[in-house]
Parts: sequence; structure tokens; C-alpha cells
Amino acid sequence: MKQVSIEMPLVAQCSVVECAYNTDSCCHARAITVGSGVHPGCDTFLDSAPHSKAEQRTAGVGACKVSACRHNDDYECMTDHITIGRDSNSVRCLTYQQR
Repeated sequence: MKQVSIEMPLVAQCSVVECAYNTDSCCHARAITVGSGVHPGCDTFLDSAPHSKAEQRTAGVGACKVSACRHNDDYECMTDHITIGRDSNSVRCLTYQQR
């Protein structure tokens, strides 16, 4: 398998324990996608039993589709790290800040 090494913001913490990629409040997906236009939801959220094969990996933010976020530059997140958690009934990027 070919691997790509790029700099991207890390998912510093995720409090959504029912996500398959969450172990000990850390996200272990390769990368996540945030947003669906105006809502800063975690599009990578998967309500399932824990996925434990990649516990050594820390997720990065691969793309952000919320153009109204102050951290968004051409669909890329430009902050050092983000936090994912619950806001009401949705799983979202808690680092989101409207421009």
C-alpha cells in the first residue's frame, strides 16, 4: 500500500463514545470530514461497536465543507487541532467558529 504523509489538524479529542472510531476519547479514523454546507457535523461518525484495529493512529481533519467557519480555507481546516462532541442531538466539530 502506498502512503501519503501530509500535515493536517488533529482531532485532539472526541467525546462521542458510541462512534466506531472512538477509543478512550480519541478518534482513530485515518481522517475525518466535517460539515455538510452550513452544519459542522462530523460526517465520519459511525454509530457502531468500537473499531480497535487502529488504536495507535490519531485522526486528522481531511476536509471541512463548512465555508462559513473561520478556520476554513478552500475546504481545508487551518487550525492546529479540533474537538468533536455532541451539541444537542448532533455529533459536530466543537471548534467551529462562524466568520
